[in-house]
Amino acid sequence: MDLSIVVPLFNEEESLPELCAWIDRVCEANGYSYEVILVDDGSTDSSWDVVQKIRETNPQVKGIKFQRNYGKSAALNEGFKAAQGDVVITMDADLQDSPDEIPELRRMIVVDGFDLVSGWKKKRFDNTLTKNIPSKFFNAVTRKVSNIYLHDFNCGLKAYRKKVVKSIEVYGEMHRYIPVLAKWAGFRRIGEKVVEHRARKYGVTKFGWERFVNGFLDLMSITFVGKFSKRPMHFFGLWGSLFFLAGLIMALYLIVAKLLHEEVWVTNRPAFYLALVSIILGVQLFLAGFISELVARNAPGRNAYLIEEKTGL
Repeated sequence: MDLSIVVPLFNEEESLPELCAWIDRVCEANGYSYEVILVDDGSTDSSWDVVQKIRETNPQVKGIKFQRNYGKSAALNEGFKAAQGDVVITMDADLQDSPDEIPELRRMIVVDGFDLVSGWKKKRFDNTLTKNIPSKFFNAVTRKVSNIYLHDFNCGLKAYRKKVVKSIEVYGEMHRYIPVLAKWAGFRRIGEKVVEHRARKYGVTKFGWERFVNGFLDLMSITFVGKFSKRPMHFFGLWGSLFFLAGLIMALYLIVAKLLHEEVWVTNRPAFYLALVSIILGVQLFLAGFISELVARNAPGRNAYLIEEKTGL
């Protein structure tokens, strides 16, 4: 199969028929064998009924329905599990992503050799104050932390080599950081394409201000997990050593001061309590590191490393 198009959706009953018909026209015009995987993330309108009706007339359309709303990351993760195409393309269901971008996105994967191509909505139709400015700040911070130089990490229109989506797990709110997940999994050929951003035709946006807070928390989480998931002692041990050493130096200083000046009471000095807290904190961080190492070494998939190719086996 040439293409799998994964579309997460939540309360998009009005846009689904138009979106699926548009995708079908583009794929038929280019001669692609394809499937459209519509993942209903617990919609409260009649979106699932619409999916079933579309399925009756177009067998290329497949549907997954969640019992409740789990979020876009969960929807994408289930769509990735079900995808069978050599190239997987994701897009939003609100018609703000244009299916006309599909042929060029696929070409960049198949011909240019990218593992992942992310869309860049250079010209947007969103509210400048509530979306554009925070989005630019969010993208700048993510570029700095991840060293992946994309302009729009959160763009829903992306293309992937099949091996990429089968090698990553998208959870929490990590859909914003799929390029980062791909990089940590060893896929470093990440490209970008300017794509059309269309004004919303039906309904209203499903995302509020809390996405920015959750986004930065997830960025911290994914950065930590990516660097230290297989060697947590490198993080906890380093900080534990620094705190323990600082506390030990302060304690030795207080002991020497007491020996030289017997009238000085060690426990009456603030430095004594700082030293005590530093030593205890250092020991606790060391213990956290040891426990984390035990958990990491016994966790499923500990030794599941991504292999590029095998021969003679």
